Amino acid sequence: MTMEESFDDFLKVDIRAHTVIRAEAFPEACKSEIKFWIDFGLDISEKKSSAQVTRHCTPVSLVARQVAAVVDFLGRQTGKFMSVALVFGFPNDIGEV
Repeated sequence: MTMEESFDDFLKVDIRAHTVIRAEAFPEACKSEIKFWIDFGLDISEKKSSAQVTRHCTPVSLVARQVAAVVDFLGRQTGKFMSVALVFGFPNDIGEV
């Protein structure tokens, strides 16, 4: 079963791109993840997220990197860490995210 959303539903989602300002390993997560903080500027401020990106990234390599994320996301708890921005993954030149 697939679920289709209308264009009006898409317009309700606030997607922004901005800069990772801090990142660190997340060893207490069930899967290999990195937690990071993103500065979305004055109108939104800082939001935190985590992602399973350890195959291609290290915490150091994420700092100062631009990411795209849903910023009006209610959040998802992973252990003691609450992600409040849903970061998008994009495929690289060989199709890996």
